[in-house]
Amino acid sequence: MLEVRDLQVAYGAAPALWGVTLDLRERELLCVVGPNGAGKTTLINTLAGVLRAKAGQIVFEGRDISTLPPHLFCEAGIAIVPEGRRLFGSMSVLENLEIGSVLPAAKARRGESMAMVLALFPALREKLAQAAGELSGGQQQMVAIGRALMARPRLLLLDEPSLGLSPLIVTELFAAIRRVHREGTAVLLVEQNVATALRVADRAYVLEEGRMVAEGTPDALMQRDEIRRAYLGV
Repeated sequence: MLEVRDLQVAYGAAPALWGVTLDLRERELLCVVGPNGAGKTTLINTLAGVLRAKAGQIVFEGRDISTLPPHLFCEAGIAIVPEGRRLFGSMSVLENLEIGSVLPAAKARRGESMAMVLALFPALREKLAQAAGELSGGQQQMVAIGRALMARPRLLLLDEPSLGLSPLIVTELFAAIRRVHREGTAVLLVEQNVATALRVADRAYVLEEGRMVAEGTPDALMQRDEIRRAYLGV
């Protein structure tokens, strides 16, 4: 579904990703884990069209989207939940959700999508008229995920969804992510919370200092002593 080949991304003269290659299969939940500064956010922003690659290729559903204008990535079927959520704080929850379905195809199914989001996150049902900036961090993350789902993506990109949230809320959010995946949406998740990410993923990549250093199923990665020591403290 998604093929990334020899991706290179730089901030000015400073390289951030070197020769990154990965594959995401149809209806797969793939995670990319790694420490702070590894390049995880750079990777996911490049896959969402927010950043432009210096070199390499991104192929989505057989189409090379490497040079696609940023605003067309959503139309191609990719939606991102960015780190920090980036909601419109003074606008209502309902307005924030509806922003996700501005493209004609998504707008035509807005009612159906809204029902799906509220079924996924029932806590938002009573908050629709409230300003998004007044919600708790966990509820804001629900809105951010819901906004992305309103676009009806075939690939959902999630950047550090557990960041700054309590363990209870993280468990609830990851249950929702698993449900979205089970219902047919492919998911690419980047996470610093390695143990949580590996519990939900079909496969995982390990990113360090801008390079992919390991790949495999969660069970296979957990058998590698260097991964266990570096990321799980075991």
